[in-house]
Amino acid sequence: PEASQEIFKIASMAPGALLLEAQKEYEKESQKADEYLREIKEQKLLPEAVSQCIEAAGYEHEPETQKSLLRAASFGKCFIDKFPPESFVRMCQDLRVLNAIRDYQIGIPLTFTQYKRLTIEVLLDRLVLRRLYPLAIRICEYLRLSEIQGVSRILAHWACYKVQQKDKSDEEVAHAINQKLGDTPGISYSEIAARAYDCGRTELAIKLLEYEPRSGEQVPLLLKMKRSKLALSKAIESGDTDLVYTVVLHLKNELNRGTFFMTLQNQPVALSLYRQFCKHQERETLKDLYNQDDNHQELGNFHVHSSYA
Repeated sequence: PEASQEIFKIASMAPGALLLEAQKEYEKESQKADEYLREIKEQKLLPEAVSQCIEAAGYEHEPETQKSLLRAASFGKCFIDKFPPESFVRMCQDLRVLNAIRDYQIGIPLTFTQYKRLTIEVLLDRLVLRRLYPLAIRICEYLRLSEIQGVSRILAHWACYKVQQKDKSDEEVAHAINQKLGDTPGISYSEIAARAYDCGRTELAIKLLEYEPRSGEQVPLLLKMKRSKLALSKAIESGDTDLVYTVVLHLKNELNRGTFFMTLQNQPVALSLYRQFCKHQERETLKDLYNQDDNHQELGNFHVHSSYA
């Protein structure tokens, strides 16, 4: 990179090289620091010198060299009025991330250019695929990424990996996932439950759905798992009339008529809503419902209304 070449080539008089020397002499408490600094300021190249040191730090792999260049940039900033700090702060953040993933235990030796082109989202995906969840979460928290963009996505991936492990009981896995995820914004327990169901762990999926606060997310998966009666209970608990109708009509198509009526008998709210539906859509079914209940009063009213019709 041009910035590094300019600073480190032999006998370089580039502003970045002079600033680096000035900072080193300042640490030695030498008056040469003032001479170097004066030379840069006379040429009005101090902002360029700071920028050069910041840029060069990104292309260095050795942390000590990075620190040396950033110290020089920080030293130079003190003598500039209103130097924008964003580039310095961003470089410090990027280098901390790069040094973390370059560690031999992680083994992703990206250059600064590769890191920028890869984007932080793709890097996090790679860490997650390697199951390096703690590092990925620390990076998200350090860079202050949004919950949806960062931590919650990683935790959801961890949970989906967890449900595939067969060495623990459904109860233990569900409890461990809930302990870790809690009420983290952006987490969908129904998606994790769907992954558990796809892995053949239906009971685990049902336990995970207990932690899903949105009934609208619970019910479709319960219907898919053929747990229609539980889906009906959840829909009634939600107080969402449309959701109840959806489950009732699903039950109607899934069960034979006798079983369907018996199921509704145990759910007064669903039965009442289905009666309302029949009054407007299926008058003949209404008659069967009254017969099933031995409700002679309403059955008589039904025949009177039918005769007027």
